[in-house]
Amino acid sequence: MSDAPLIEVRDIVKTFGSVIALNGVSMSVRSGEVLCLLGDNGAGKSTLIKTLSGVYRPTSGEFLVDGKPVAFRSPRDALDAGIATVYQDLAMIPLMSVTRNFFMGREPVRGIWPFRRLDFARAQDVTREEMMRIGIDVRDPHQAVGTLSGGERQCVAIARAVYFGAQVLILDEPTSALGVAQTSVVLKYIHIVRSRGLGVIFITHNVRHAHVVGDRFTVLNRGRTLGTYDKSEIAIEELQNLMAGGKELAELSGALGGTV
Repeated sequence: MSDAPLIEVRDIVKTFGSVIALNGVSMSVRSGEVLCLLGDNGAGKSTLIKTLSGVYRPTSGEFLVDGKPVAFRSPRDALDAGIATVYQDLAMIPLMSVTRNFFMGREPVRGIWPFRRLDFARAQDVTREEMMRIGIDVRDPHQAVGTLSGGERQCVAIARAVYFGAQVLILDEPTSALGVAQTSVVLKYIHIVRSRGLGVIFITHNVRHAHVVGDRFTVLNRGRTLGTYDKSEIAIEELQNLMAGGKELAELSGALGGTV
């Protein structure tokens, strides 16, 4: 594992008028590493995701890719830099085929201009091969993506990003709406992606899911970084308390006579 981060942010601040959404966030992710970004609702996770993926420009602070400062003007700039984001809604069309969703307008073509045409056979082969790599047998790439399980659809979205050259994957709550079996599928694939040398930022509020695959954990609270910890440095219960505001709950419990 290289010591140089694939991406790094230092003291990132993002304001919307008088509202401070991020107030000095610092974090980094390296090749072959899963960094889990933990935080409850309102912690600033969504704003940070959109800042890393080029949707927002930070108000202040440093954003570095491979050690070089960047200023993304759009999500396309982030993609060109090898940063791909898989959002909760997956940006998929349920009635379209697995292959169509996998390529989403980037289907391979054959022939010479002006007689070029879509190479559907190649597209189907690639889709089947990429899904088989992660243990999902898509026997018929023509089938609607909506017929797959939630975990399988997550894996299609992740595999799509990897195939098109992502070096850093930002996964936005990929297990939040999944059952145990489907969650297992996604977590196994995150491990596979990490083993290929990609950096993964796994955003979640589920500490147990994070602890299964995470190498390091950064905790956000009210737009601030509470700290970054290696897996060997912190127990799962401590992470849970940090994320959920254990100190605040303890104080409230004391004020209410231990009823919380």
